[in-house]
Amino acid sequence: MYKSLIRPFLFKFDPEEVHHFTFSFLKNFGFLAKLFLPKPIEDKRLEREVFGLKFKNPVGLAAGFDKDAKLFSELSDLGFGFIEIGTLTPRPQPGNDKKRLFRLKEDSAIINRMGFNNGGVDEAVERLKKNKNVLIGGNIGKNKVTPNEEAVNDYKICFEKLFPYVDYFVVNVSSPNTPNLRELQEKEPLTKLLGELQKLNFEKPKPKPILLKIAPDLTDEQLLDIIDIVKETQIAGVIATNTTLSRENLISENKSETGGLSGKPLTKRSTEVIRFLSDKSGKAFPIIGVGGIHTAQDAIEKLEAGASLVQLYTGFIYEGPELINEINQAILEKESI
Repeated sequence: MYKSLIRPFLFKFDPEEVHHFTFSFLKNFGFLAKLFLPKPIEDKRLEREVFGLKFKNPVGLAAGFDKDAKLFSELSDLGFGFIEIGTLTPRPQPGNDKKRLFRLKEDSAIINRMGFNNGGVDEAVERLKKNKNVLIGGNIGKNKVTPNEEAVNDYKICFEKLFPYVDYFVVNVSSPNTPNLRELQEKEPLTKLLGELQKLNFEKPKPKPILLKIAPDLTDEQLLDIIDIVKETQIAGVIATNTTLSRENLISENKSETGGLSGKPLTKRSTEVIRFLSDKSGKAFPIIGVGGIHTAQDAIEKLEAGASLVQLYTGFIYEGPELINEINQAILEKESI
């Protein structure tokens, strides 16, 4: 139903306006979605225990969709095993100038240059206080006006304020849409940043998992550095991958827009990064696989490459909520073979 009826209608309008419309609809009429969508698969065999947390299934929603923690409950009802909110910054910020979100229909992709638009961590905390049983990841970043030399303070502010209300953290230094942010992926500043957060974390009675979200554009040498940093700082794992700056083999008219590219063009590269990290580290840490998952087979390939969990974003927009069930059903069938 989604691909044949709903998507053609939604894709007639500006993607950012559609995003807000969808949020409003699910918030006010979410019960209608339950009437028309297949019931989410619930099966004990789908449960996963990863970095000390129990996930009801391995299919999550990636950060960027519910930036401000406005819809985590309704989105969870669609069948996601976990919801990652953010990226959140200490202070509210409007993000980059519009237009900043572009569909590449012929490529089944999206280019965004949103720029960490969010209402600030304090607003999100107030909403998270109402959470009953949704497993939440908190994706954190720095404000645009904060220089890289002071970035660690922004991450620490978000960490402290979110700590009581999220189940795990994601450090985002890989978005291409905040100027110079990706410089923080270099070994020295990244080790310092993660080390400072872990210091705060280990002072808590019950530390929480901290993960690092990385770009797909890193070289093999940089990925080896990531493995070393994970081991040195003892963070819980890695999310691979964020959006890419590559525009290779695109055919859509919007292909020259600046920003991060997500969707099908990222499928192969994100899986390659997962396999590289898993193999070269000797499966030393869990990986959440994200990037270009548009079919159940895409998800299976990431799990077989070494991912423990997967996340959807662009595939969710193009393929619809049914994709969640399709992936979980494929996992069940794969395990029964």
